[in-house]
Order: sequence, then structure tokens, then C-alpha cells
Amino acid sequence: MQDGAHASALPAELTDWLQANADLLDTTPDLASEVVPRLAGAGLFAVGVPESLGGKGGSTADAIEAISAVAEFSVTAAFVFWGQRTFIEYLLQSPNDDLRERWLTTLVNGEFGGATGLSNAMKFLSGIESLQITATPNAAGWQLDGSLAWITNLRKEGFIAAAAVNMFDADGADAPPAVVAFVSAGQGVVRSPDLDLMALRGSNTAAVKISGVQIGELEMLHPNARAWLPGVRPAFLGMQCGLSIGLARASLRAAHALSTSMRGPLLPRVEALQAELARHVEQLKAGVEDGSFKSAAGGAFRLRIALAGVVQQAVMLELQASGGKAYLQDRDRSFARRLRESAFIPIVTPSLTQLQTELQKHAQA
Repeated sequence: MQDGAHASALPAELTDWLQANADLLDTTPDLASEVVPRLAGAGLFAVGVPESLGGKGGSTADAIEAISAVAEFSVTAAFVFWGQRTFIEYLLQSPNDDLRERWLTTLVNGEFGGATGLSNAMKFLSGIESLQITATPNAAGWQLDGSLAWITNLRKEGFIAAAAVNMFDADGADAPPAVVAFVSAGQGVVRSPDLDLMALRGSNTAAVKISGVQIGELEMLHPNARAWLPGVRPAFLGMQCGLSIGLARASLRAAHALSTSMRGPLLPRVEALQAELARHVEQLKAGVEDGSFKSAAGGAFRLRIALAGVVQQAVMLELQASGGKAYLQDRDRSFARRLRESAFIPIVTPSLTQLQTELQKHAQA
């Protein structure tokens, strides 16, 4: 079963650029500034955005496929895509019309970076981690203080990021945590140098410290994080799974081609895993589209875990089909990149360990 139709849906100009620069995107920050404009130029951030809001229409499932198609060439570019498109999704699902009107077109057009910043919030939702930012009320709205240790797509040219924050009322008592947005140009926002990653170095991934940052109602994505996050989590996780889907498809396509030419025993295993991947993808898209993952998050968690497992098997099948050639530096370097990329899949938040812990809690409950 061949599987190449997915990536071919991308414009040729973008696929040529991704193929030519995938290794550079993975190993250096040299092209980090180009990723968002090139994805935007291909119209990819508009996928799944209603036409009435300036998008191309379609659904979250279409956005998952678009991210997957990019990940077949470069997980770095797909990771940036996920960050930008997920922030766009927050705007689409936010009740704050003013915030959406101010930022949606700018982000869809790739004129500014959008960073999800809600990995900490997703851990908080599962009881794994406390929130890292506090919001203290003042006459102009709220003052933000805290830090986030790992955010992707913090473009040096400018970014807007989302964060879940501990809220306090005027008397200093706890209020429901909220989800807010802050901008890189805001006084008190300090971006760290890029994190020293072993791969995905062109993804503008860094930490950010927030000291005395002023926001108001216009920056409020939602006033109640606990009520809102379960509704946006399916899109967050579903589009994140696009990284696994695209990477697995690329490795399996390479393994299929090598196994077919050798007529060896690997071919049935490759084709069986391709069929398993296709089933998982259909289940993922169905759960995101019909809304079932909003009330039953365990299904999305299990698919995220299953897809990560498919990635590891796919990369190993590609290695076995390639043999010793995969270890030679002067041969095709794509396998070495995919091996590094695959090491990221289990640890991207929520990590497999965190998801397994959450599923154990569900089982005990």
C-alpha cells in the first residue's frame, strides 16, 4: 500500500524547499525565520479556518492532514506549523471577538509568530504540573509574572503566545485560572536564546520570562481555563499527532520502496504497519470531528500513544530495509534526520509518560 498522495497535496515550491533544507532546519537555526512565511505563502495556515474569517474552509481534520504532509519532509517545519495553527485555533474557539479580529488575519498570513504556550496548561489540566504564571489585578487589568520553560515558534521577528495563568481577585483570593495572550514586544517579556536541542533547531524553540507584563480584557482568550481547555485539547492533540503521522508515512514509504526492490521478508510488515497507521489516522480524525474527544479524552490519549509507537516501528523498519547504508554519512541523510526527529515524538508535551499516567487515573476512577 503506497502512501505518497498526502505530501503531493503541498505546492511544489514548498516541497522543493523542504526537501532541499530539511537537514538544515533540523540541525541549525539558520533558516528559522523562513519557515512561517513559506508555510503561509503556501496557504497552509488558512486550512480549517472558515472562509467567512478569511480562511480556506475545511475542518480540523484537514489541518491535521496538512501538518502531516509537511512532517513527511521536515518535522521541524511541521512543529512550527502546529504551533502557529494551534494558536489560530485558540482564536477560532475564543469568545473574545476583538482579539480574534485583531490577530487572526495577521497569523494566517504569517506576518507574526503564534506560539501555543499551553503545554504547561495541558499538564495542569491533568493534575501533573502547577501553572507557572500569575495574574494580579490592577487598575488597567492584570499584571503577569512567571515563566514558561519551553515554547516553540517564538519568532525573533515577533510573536504572540498563549498561557494559562493563576488568577487572583481584587482581595488577593484565588479566582479560576484563565487563558491569556501576551506579545513579544510587551515590556517585561524576555525570550531566552534558542534551546540547545539535539534536533528541530530551526523551530524557534526557547523559554520566556514574564515580569510585570500588563494585559487587559482584550488579551483574554478565555476567563476559565478549566472550562475551556477540554474543548480545545482535541485540536491541540490532533494537530500535534500530525507530526507522528507524517514522520511515520515518510519512513514507511522509504521502507516500502527498499523492501519492494529487495523482495525480502520486511515488505509484509511494512504494509501491515501502513494499514495500521491508516486506521489510527481515520479514528483520530473521526474523534476530533464528531466532538467525542471533548468528553472522552482517553480516546485521543490512546491514539497519540499508538501513533508514537507506529513512528518507532516505522523508523526501525526503514533502518532494517536500508541496512548498513543508513549508517554511512555520505549516503542519503534523511534516515539520520528521521531517527533524530523520532526521538522527539515521545517527549513532546503531553509526553507518553504523562498520557499513560492520565489513562491510569481514568482507569482507577
